[in-house]
Amino acid sequence: MEFRRAGTLSSSILKSIRTQKPQHFRQTKRWQSTQPLPHSRHFWTTSRVLLLTAFTGSLTYLYGINDRSSQSPQSPIPAHGASKPVYASKPDLEKAISSLRSTLGEDAISTDEEDLHHHGFSEWSSINIATLPVAVAYPRSTEDVQAIARCCSEFKVPMIPYSGGSSLEANFSAPYGGITIDFVYMDRIVALRPDDLDVTVQPAVGWMRLNEEIKASGLFFPVDPGPSAMVGGMVGTGCSGTNAVRYGTMKDWVVNLTVVLANGRVIKTRRRPRKTAAGYNLTGLFVGSEGTLGIVTEVTLKLAPIPQHSSVAVVGFPTIHAAASCAQGVIRSGIPVGAMEIMDEVQMSVVNQSGRTKKKWPEVPTLFFKFSGTPNAVDEHIAQVRSIASKNDGNDFEFTADAKEQVELWSARKESLWSMLALKKEGQECWSTDVAVPVSRLAELIAVSKTDLDSLGLFASALGHIGDGNFHESILYNRADPEERKKVEEVVYRMVDRALEMEGTCTGEHGVGVGKKASLVKELGEETVEVMRGVKRSVDPNGIMNPGKIFDL
Repeated sequence: MEFRRAGTLSSSILKSIRTQKPQHFRQTKRWQSTQPLPHSRHFWTTSRVLLLTAFTGSLTYLYGINDRSSQSPQSPIPAHGASKPVYASKPDLEKAISSLRSTLGEDAISTDEEDLHHHGFSEWSSINIATLPVAVAYPRSTEDVQAIARCCSEFKVPMIPYSGGSSLEANFSAPYGGITIDFVYMDRIVALRPDDLDVTVQPAVGWMRLNEEIKASGLFFPVDPGPSAMVGGMVGTGCSGTNAVRYGTMKDWVVNLTVVLANGRVIKTRRRPRKTAAGYNLTGLFVGSEGTLGIVTEVTLKLAPIPQHSSVAVVGFPTIHAAASCAQGVIRSGIPVGAMEIMDEVQMSVVNQSGRTKKKWPEVPTLFFKFSGTPNAVDEHIAQVRSIASKNDGNDFEFTADAKEQVELWSARKESLWSMLALKKEGQECWSTDVAVPVSRLAELIAVSKTDLDSLGLFASALGHIGDGNFHESILYNRADPEERKKVEEVVYRMVDRALEMEGTCTGEHGVGVGKKASLVKELGEETVEVMRGVKRSVDPNGIMNPGKIFDL
């Protein structure tokens, strides 16, 4: 099946993204292949002060960034206890950039200050590092990535993969400088095979655009994180989304990967059959590795049939505990819901205040459900969920099978993050984090964490993918007040520790990145993390693949 040049978003997708996050639309425009080459100033602009910070951060690497005092005081990277990696000297770095320009073309390597800032700083992320990449490379093929890796390996230059740029744990930050590899031009749907229910794509294909372009086949890709997410980053973080309770997470949908290793070798992790007993599961090893083991340049994904019939339901509860108890009851009953999401009364108020939905919502803890299947099955499942909600004091149970009405009923959940960001005032930051626990402990985790959040005296909300035990917190705070940030940090890590005490995980879908390295050790133990270090050393002996993420070497 032929596709138009990927990277040219359909009008419906562009309209959807514009509606969902107008304040970020200038970033979305980067997906279009009609954009000028990277040296232009079309990237989202920042204040002169931020640009100066960006440029200063890049110079820090040029003149020896291994001095960690150059990093933001907010960075949790330890100042001692881990040996400092040895990376390219300034002359070697200049040789590497010159060599790449000669190999890939002048326009394939950017050192523009705005470009560096755009690729090293994120207003979405809970943590930002002061150091920025020194250059941004724009490959157009696996061979280009191979050339970048060979050059960076020769001169010991860090490499940071970058696709959608929507990660929340500083996953694409550049604590050791180096070269960011932006896949904006590697955005093709390579091959759709409807009879095999799979598709091969390049890393800068967004999941929303993918579904838009393949819907005529009667198939879709079910993993649904934030609308700006692209497949490369989704593989890197092992993400999920609202459909995870029915369809699972990213690791369940990746068939194979083409990966460029640190030394420039190219490997294919496996072939296309749905099952194989041939050797190690290298595909699973790279999914969730956050670019620390290799650079993914092609991904083969499983697809699922688009359901015959669907419906959406929304129901409010008097307390967050009642809502969580209802969710647990639905899970225990075995009802195959398509999605089950929770939002607390603060988050519902946030959506109302933002004015981003047509409907005004009751400001109470609320559950959102999706149902899919045959018409008779959907009707039966709605009736069963309605009964369980009633037993847990649920009220105003609304549901619809009409496509437009479904969009409206689901809109509060869809708009939750953008609504929170829209309420940010000048000088405020938003800390968004997640944990996951066994479903039997989720009601307790939500109730205790909600009480802890309320004690902050700050604007904070709770929401999450309650169907698979994944819980999120979002907190607005004053970036100029270190005491306020400290309070936020403490409440976030209390929630993380609480989840670990419940045999949960420090991150259900956002990844470890920079912010949860210490929590990973608490979760798995130093010996397990040391095995991970051993795996990384075996494929990346110089530590140049997205260094400073997941663990320190």
